[in-house]
Amino acid sequence: MSQDFNSVLNEHGALLSRVAASYEANHHLRQELLQEISLAVWQSMANFKGDSSIKTYILRVAHNRAVSHVAYHIKMPNNASYCELTEPSASSVLSSETAISQQRQVTTLLNEVRKLPIQTRQIVTLSMEGLSYQDIAEVCGIQVNNVGVILNRSKKILLEAMHDEG
Repeated sequence: MSQDFNSVLNEHGALLSRVAASYEANHHLRQELLQEISLAVWQSMANFKGDSSIKTYILRVAHNRAVSHVAYHIKMPNNASYCELTEPSASSVLSSETAISQQRQVTTLLNEVRKLPIQTRQIVTLSMEGLSYQDIAEVCGIQVNNVGVILNRSKKILLEAMHDEG
């Protein structure tokens, strides 16, 4: 089973990193979350029955772990540091104004996504990963129609926030 886990991690590692980034702004806590997600995926691999795609399955595991992580850190007495945004600055290698502008837009989008309620954040992140409404509904345990409603509302909120930043 460890070989299966290694191939899953190699194939979907970037996806798991993006999930962690959508939930955690603090760089160090994001790395911690990514480790928690990887461990949760490893532990759950034996339970994978093939009822869905492996991508959908590990996204469900990743989002469940991320929700637990956020809930735990919000309850911590020193949760003010949890809310700090410590995004790494744009790399000095990026010299193009376009690349820097795009990086700012991505950072702003991630910051705005992190402000959304947990379930909405989860649905938006899954949508950004290209999952269908049906797959998102399955991962989140909600009706397909609710996925569409939540996505439409959140897209409006995110577009307004991005417009205000721009």
